[in-house]
Amino acid sequence: MGELKHRSLITAQERLRDQVAHQLRAALVAGELRPGSVYSAPGLAADFGVSATPVREAMLDLAREGLVEPVRNKGFRITEVSERDLDQYTEIRALIEVPVVGLVTRTAGRAELEALRPAALEIVAAARAHDLIGYLEADRRFHLELLGLGGNDRLVETVGDLRKRSRLYGLTRLDERDQLLPSAEEHGELLDVMLTGDAEAAESCMARHLGHVRSLWAGDGDEPLVPRLHLPGVRRA
Repeated sequence: MGELKHRSLITAQERLRDQVAHQLRAALVAGELRPGSVYSAPGLAADFGVSATPVREAMLDLAREGLVEPVRNKGFRITEVSERDLDQYTEIRALIEVPVVGLVTRTAGRAELEALRPAALEIVAAARAHDLIGYLEADRRFHLELLGLGGNDRLVETVGDLRKRSRLYGLTRLDERDQLLPSAEEHGELLDVMLTGDAEAAESCMARHLGHVRSLWAGDGDEPLVPRLHLPGVRRA
């Protein structure tokens, strides 16, 4: 009986860690945790109303994803992503994803492609609802499941890692400027092209989509793509 109780407590702790990690990712996406800044686990824990342990564990999860880096005796620094980083991540993704889309267009069945339709619709719905985390989660699922139809699991893992490292710090600003919906609708357009069986057109569509996403990251050049938002109570170390 004692063992079962102990196991239940561990499960609850893991769920709490996952909840904190989800909220931290949301703050990262919104730009409320700013690149280059250091945040302490106790300070963030006070804001979440939990102990420092699940926050520290969640931060370690984010560190493994390349989103933050530990700073000895201080906390965690939000990883900065430079324009050069974004260019290189986008280039690698294009080298991988564009030809794979062509391959999948030629080899996947209609039912397999149509199975991606719900995710494409979720992306658009999330953009319209200004649900930024929902947008990213549906976008990630669409792209990785699409690549998965190519049959190379290691390739999917590689792109998944690149996506984590090139997350949108300025997503909230893009949403406020009504720039997310056009990008969201491109997923359905890509799917429609793939369903025609035209691999070359599908590759061109994917290349344009990745280029569009990169241009959104760049912003309009008048200021850095970091929104001026504030997460009430979040404390910097």
